[in-house]
Amino acid sequence: MKADIGLIGLAVMGENLAVNIESHGYKVAVYNRQLKGGPNVVDNFINNRGKGKKFIGTHTIAELMESVKTPRRIMMMVKSGTPVDELIGQLLLFMDPGDIIIDGGNSDFHDTERRVKLLESHGMYFIGTGVSGGEQGALHGPSIMPGGSEEAWKKVKKILQDISAKID
Repeated sequence: MKADIGLIGLAVMGENLAVNIESHGYKVAVYNRQLKGGPNVVDNFINNRGKGKKFIGTHTIAELMESVKTPRRIMMMVKSGTPVDELIGQLLLFMDPGDIIIDGGNSDFHDTERRVKLLESHGMYFIGTGVSGGEQGALHGPSIMPGGSEEAWKKVKKILQDISAKID
């Protein structure tokens, strides 16, 4: 069974966000780049915090993209700036029209506007999504501030609202 969403970046915020998403009933495919000689972040996550839960551990971008149902929703929790653009370039090789990239790295809105246009020129979508609240917010309910095309919002709205902070 394929994942509902893919998440790239298992540092503190990404890992906690993945756990939050899964705790709301979603199956999550996870990916983290592997540094040569470094620990295998994906395997460590799957075998510890993710053990027995609805996660799919992936070790390549291709494997991640294959493991998510279409249209794909891929959330990136990576450092803003050049790393986001580099990752978009890698993802584009495996994306289909209608797929959506969600940038949770608090990128500058000018970069978000440029990326929205780029992906829409390929029939795909981009949503710049500020995620605020730190480690505990990511785990228990962050403030989520999405921006991008309205069509893409319709396809990610339920997941993002399910995991976000709530007020009484």
